[in-house]
Amino acid sequence: MIASARSPLIIVVHISVLLLVALWTLPTAGLLISSLRDKDQLAVSGWWTALSTSSQNLTGRAASPEAQVEKDGKFVIEGKLLEGDTAKISAFGVRPLQPSAFEAGKPADLGDGQTLTVNEDGSYQIVSPTKMEGTRGQRIFYTASVPPRFTLDNYREVLNAAGIGSSFINSLTVAIPSTIIPILVAAFCAYALAWMPFPGRAILIAVIVGLLVVPLQMSLIPLLKLYNGVGAFFGVPAKTYVGIWLAHMGFGLPLAVYLLRNYMAGLPREILESARVDGASDFDIFVKIILPLSFPALASFSIFQFLWTWNDLLVAMVFLGTGNDELVLTGRLVNLLGSRGGNWEILTASAFITIIVPLIVFFSLQRYLVRGLLSGSVKGG
Repeated sequence: MIASARSPLIIVVHISVLLLVALWTLPTAGLLISSLRDKDQLAVSGWWTALSTSSQNLTGRAASPEAQVEKDGKFVIEGKLLEGDTAKISAFGVRPLQPSAFEAGKPADLGDGQTLTVNEDGSYQIVSPTKMEGTRGQRIFYTASVPPRFTLDNYREVLNAAGIGSSFINSLTVAIPSTIIPILVAAFCAYALAWMPFPGRAILIAVIVGLLVVPLQMSLIPLLKLYNGVGAFFGVPAKTYVGIWLAHMGFGLPLAVYLLRNYMAGLPREILESARVDGASDFDIFVKIILPLSFPALASFSIFQFLWTWNDLLVAMVFLGTGNDELVLTGRLVNLLGSRGGNWEILTASAFITIIVPLIVFFSLQRYLVRGLLSGSVKGG
């Protein structure tokens, strides 16, 4: 009876989970596919049509009159508009507003007795009764059915942009220490709040919970003034990596302490009491027992903290600066998109470059995410 009563609810839950997964996965898949598409196809069709043939209005230029040859008393220029044999031309024209004025394979009158013929395979022929003059070839506008094309040129263009490499290193330099330092500090603090009784512990826990709701924007300027004041007193430069590490540590500590403290408080008390009977100190218990058992919670917070610090731009600009040598990857790509924002291939490739490292981190540690979050949210001491 119980199993049959719960089965509809289980089905609803599974369907809801599948819908949520699809909602999160489809945009990422679309971003990846778009970043690999040819820029001409990306401009005229959506990513869901990436595997279908697209119709495009393209333009080309015939060879210059210097390439003409005389055949049977007439002057002829020959060439090919398309590379490869996969695309097919359905129509062509000689004016930008009329790219489909003439059917492929049929001659078009250019005046003065000259004719232009463009075939389906992209080959063209200009025939003139007299010798053609000029230094530039005839412009040809045509409508072509182009099969799907994928390329890495979008990524090459982004990665070869000035300063991308140094900004990538800057982001790693910010994100990795800004993830490790809060974990180390929070782990010691969480152990003390969970297993070491001292006056005011409950008040301190309540303060930490209250800090979870403090907005970053409200505390950023006071923190910056405090840091600049301390730096000026000790003669430390204002904008350094140390400053941004400390800032990210301060913003990340409340959540880290909260999660780790709740997780550690739920560990079996018998293990710790047995270790104390054997003469282990608090430090030994923390290093040899607590940390290994708390790895799921540590991994869960690591994912959140790394994603936050990697994608951050506001804190990086305030505490590190916007110079070419200090700019992080997100800031560099924002500058690149400012001048290339109309190029969709640059937008998609840049966006996917920014998420590839967080995706690697997430999929490497995701098996610990749910376990750590659930344990840290329902267990208490």
